[in-house]
Amino acid sequence: MLLPALLCYSGFTALCLSMERHYSELLAGKPSVQRRRGLKITGWLLLVMAGWLAVASRGWAMGLVEWTAALMGSAVLLVFLMPYKPRWILPLAGAGLLVAAALAAIPVT
Repeated sequence: MLLPALLCYSGFTALCLSMERHYSELLAGKPSVQRRRGLKITGWLLLVMAGWLAVASRGWAMGLVEWTAALMGSAVLLVFLMPYKPRWILPLAGAGLLVAAALAAIPVT
């Protein structure tokens, strides 16, 4: 469940950054149209990948439940970090992607 949760958090962070308001709060500046489009595509791809991994590892019944829990948990974490600790959002997303890549490289037997 850790891998889908990390991908969901990073996906929601990318979708958050695709909005001008949040982008300027977190990165100071205005995103170009291409950057916003790229962040939206990346965010949705990460969310879909998280769902695919959850279903592939646990089956349709429990995989969808796991993915929904990961979506809710990561969204709640991001919503609470935005007003209170906005400086933690990007480092957590980057670390989450690194840990997710490391987890994906570990063979499952």
